[in-house]
Amino acid sequence: MPNFTHYQNYVNFKSEKFTKASLFQSERLLLGLNCFEPGQTQAVHDHADQDKFYLVLEGEGEFVVGDETQTVGVGGVVLAPAGVPHGVKNTGTARLIIFMGIAPGVSAHGH
Repeated sequence: MPNFTHYQNYVNFKSEKFTKASLFQSERLLLGLNCFEPGQTQAVHDHADQDKFYLVLEGEGEFVVGDETQTVGVGGVVLAPAGVPHGVKNTGTARLIIFMGIAPGVSAHGH
């Protein structure tokens, strides 16, 4: 993977479910995009030993972190600490593009 890139090169939408794309991946870090059409959802889940962040690049969505729910728009940053359930739903009328980062630990799955 290149050391320099642009997120728009990885934007991809599917009508049936939200999409994921890795911008950079090593044994210590995974940076990627999550792309949501209006109404699409990433089910609430957690990562036992991995902190994760989301940065909204385009659109807005409803984020769940633990027992908190908040609508976040462009420029908003959301932290999901290790072990805390989190999820996202595009509640807007436009597409939602999120830049995310996670330290993958043993495996780089589950972003």
